[in-house]
Amino acid sequence: MNALPAVLHHIDTECEAAVSRLFSLLRIKSISTDPAYKADCQRAAEWLVDDLASIGFEASIRDTPGHPMVVAHHDGPPGAPHVLFYGHYDVQPVDPLELWTRDPFDPAVRESEDGYQVIAGRGASDDKGQLMTFVEACRAYKAVGGVLPCKVTILFEGEEESGSPSMRAFLAANADELKADFALVCDTSQRDAMTPAICVGMRGLVEEEMTIHAASRDLHSGIYGGAAANPIRVLAKILGEIHDNDGRVTIHGFYDGVEETPSQVLASWEALGETAESFLGPIGLSVPSGEKGRSILELVWARPTAEFNGFSGGYTGKGFKTVIPAEASAKVSFRLVHKQDPANVRASFRKFVEERLPADCRVEFQSHDCSPAHQLPYDAPYLAAAKSALADEWTKAPIMRVVGGSIPVVGEFQAYLGLDSLLVGFALPNDRIHSPNEKYNLTSFHKGQRSWARILNALTRN
Repeated sequence: MNALPAVLHHIDTECEAAVSRLFSLLRIKSISTDPAYKADCQRAAEWLVDDLASIGFEASIRDTPGHPMVVAHHDGPPGAPHVLFYGHYDVQPVDPLELWTRDPFDPAVRESEDGYQVIAGRGASDDKGQLMTFVEACRAYKAVGGVLPCKVTILFEGEEESGSPSMRAFLAANADELKADFALVCDTSQRDAMTPAICVGMRGLVEEEMTIHAASRDLHSGIYGGAAANPIRVLAKILGEIHDNDGRVTIHGFYDGVEETPSQVLASWEALGETAESFLGPIGLSVPSGEKGRSILELVWARPTAEFNGFSGGYTGKGFKTVIPAEASAKVSFRLVHKQDPANVRASFRKFVEERLPADCRVEFQSHDCSPAHQLPYDAPYLAAAKSALADEWTKAPIMRVVGGSIPVVGEFQAYLGLDSLLVGFALPNDRIHSPNEKYNLTSFHKGQRSWARILNALTRN
C-alpha cells in the first residue's frame, strides 16, 4: 500500500506544529564563528539529537575539535536505497544588529514586501529551515505507518559557516559508517517561489597568481624605454592570448573532459526565457563575452571559463610617474565543468605562460584554491526519481541547473565516501541569507516537506 497520500495529508494538518518546532531550533544562537556561542552550538546539536530520537532515529552527538556533528540512522525496507542526508545547524553572525527589524533569534511568521507569509529569523533559510523540511517528512512517515521508505543516515554539521574545518577528518574517520548509495543535500535553492530546481552540478575552481619579473629595479622610461622589457606589456600580451576572437580559451588541453550538455536540458534552459539583455542588463551590460554560439544560461551553468581577477604593476597612485616597473602581477581564475582535471588545468596554464615569456623575463607562480567540478550523470536513476517527484508536487518540471560556486561538502562526500550528491533545496534568491532580516517562505517550508516525502517515495519505486 502506498503511504504517500496519508503522509502528505499528515504534513498538511501538522504544519503549525512543524513551524513551532522550527522556531525552537531557530531560537538557539548557534553562531559557529564566534567562540562566545560554543555552548549554543552544543545546545543546537543536542536539540537535534533529541528531536531525531523522538521519531525513532538512533541519534548521537559526535565530538570534533570544533563544534559537534550530529549523526543519526534509521533502517528502511529490505532492498530500499540508503541515502545520506546532509544539512548544517550553525548560522552566520547577525551583525549589523541595528539593520534587523526584529530580534534575529526571536522567530516569527510575518508578511513580506511581496505578499508572502515568511518565517523571519537567523537560520530560517540557511540552513535550519531547510534541514527541518527533511526531518518533518521523516516524522510524517513515522506517524502514518511507523516506517521510512528508505534507509536513512543523517549528518548535521555545526561548522559549515566557519569553513567546515572538522569535516574532512570526520569523514575519513567515519567513512564506513556514513557510506550510502548517494547523498541528499538541502543547502540550495529554487528557481523562484513556484519553480523547483535540482542542482546537477557545481563548477570547480583553479586560482593562480603570477608575477612577471624583468629588470632588477624600476626604470626611468625616458632612459630605458624601447630597450628594456616591460613586464606589464609582457603580462598583458599573455593574458590577451588566453581567449580567441570567439571567446574560447586557447590553453592547450583546457577543454579535455568538457562534455556537451544534453539537448533536452539545453531546451529546458531556453524555455526559461533568459536572454543576454535580461541577465546582463541589470548590471549595465548587454553583450555576452564568452564562447560565441552559446546561450547565456549555458555560458554560466555549463561552460568552463578563464577570468582575470586582478592586475597590478608600476605606479598606480595619483598623478603620473614615468616608470618601467620591475615586475607586474595578475590573478587568474578558472571555473571548471564536468571532468576537467584541476591539476592539469593549472599545469597547462603555467606552461602556456612560460612558453610566451621573452628573453630577460621570468615568472613566479603562487597557487591558491583548486577543486574539481561536481556533475551528476543526467541519466542517473535517482535524478529521474527526484525530477518526477518535484514535478508532481509543484505541477511543473524542476529546473536542472549548475551553479558557479561550490558546496565543499559535496566534493568531500565524493572524495571520502565515493558518493554523488543530489542537491535539492527550497530557499529563494531573496531570502537574505548571511544578511540582516533573513527569511524563509512559509510555502517553501511546507512544500519542502511535501517534496521530500515525494522524493523518498519515488526513490523506492525507481
